[in-house]
Amino acid sequence: MFVSRSSVLYYAAASALLKGFATETVGVLGWTAASTSTKNNHALLGRQFSGLKMSSGDFDETRGGTHSLADQVKRFAEAQEEKNERYLDISSVFDGNDLAGKRVLVTGGNRGLGLAITKELVAIGATALVVCRSTNSDLEKLVGKYNVYSGVDVTDTEAVNKAVKAVKSDGGALDVVINNAGYFYEPEEKIDSLNFEEQIKQIDVCGLGPLRVNAACVNNNVLADGAKLVIITSQAGSAEWRSTQNANEGGDYGHHMSRAACNMAGKLFSEEVRSKGYAVLLLHPGFNRTEMTAKYSHIWDIEGAVDASEGAKRVLKEVIDGSMETTGQFINCEDGKQIPW
Repeated sequence: MFVSRSSVLYYAAASALLKGFATETVGVLGWTAASTSTKNNHALLGRQFSGLKMSSGDFDETRGGTHSLADQVKRFAEAQEEKNERYLDISSVFDGNDLAGKRVLVTGGNRGLGLAITKELVAIGATALVVCRSTNSDLEKLVGKYNVYSGVDVTDTEAVNKAVKAVKSDGGALDVVINNAGYFYEPEEKIDSLNFEEQIKQIDVCGLGPLRVNAACVNNNVLADGAKLVIITSQAGSAEWRSTQNANEGGDYGHHMSRAACNMAGKLFSEEVRSKGYAVLLLHPGFNRTEMTAKYSHIWDIEGAVDASEGAKRVLKEVIDGSMETTGQFINCEDGKQIPW
């Protein structure tokens, strides 16, 4: 049976008003109902919710301060103006002790942000286990040769299942899984230069990769009670933010589609494993100065890009703070606030 969006909105708003709520927000769509008393609920319904607004002039994209700003330059500038330590100096608020002694698996932990996360895990006393396509002597010295599971591509379901089984049999259940492996197509994609093969590859790595790894961990019973499944996604996966960050330009189709697919899979997964007590955390790591973002090095400074070591602490702070109360939320690790879908 088809149910129109307007019917759903009407039902949701009607239910809220009849229960006597003063204000109700359907945050996903950005609708806000004007404040009213219980005795006027029926009258408001009869006026077809004239208090609902979605005009660009009235819309608060921060949803009352719970969500980040889409404009990266403005976001960074406001953090500087406010002297926001959480944003500007993560070390001032970061305490990684909660991860000490935990077994943490990191995909793509051999380079870039993944390597920085691995180094920070080792520094705080966690057991870091790295799943990657290729290894090296420095990585093996860092985490221990037998804690590196190389030759594993997250697009290979059989290899992923084999790796997670080996991780558990070698040392026990996992407390945290950090899906960091990703892929970014360097050339700019416009409608006259679309590369469909590369788009599929990005979706396979960035969208399906975390789903393969997380599903393998659940299906093979390799997770400890209360384990956290972390997905390093990107603000690029926010459809709402394209109107700001890609206004009048579009572009990079594969990148944005792959991250949107990643977010949808993560959200669905969070609902399916909720009853098992596993929290699923979708994290935008912030703007980091890595090989993957070198394409945008000309805007690193103005948009507040940080060294990967700082980015790692931002991610791990959200890993520690994440819980079943925040499972399925899309979080910006720069400020700890949500990003709209």
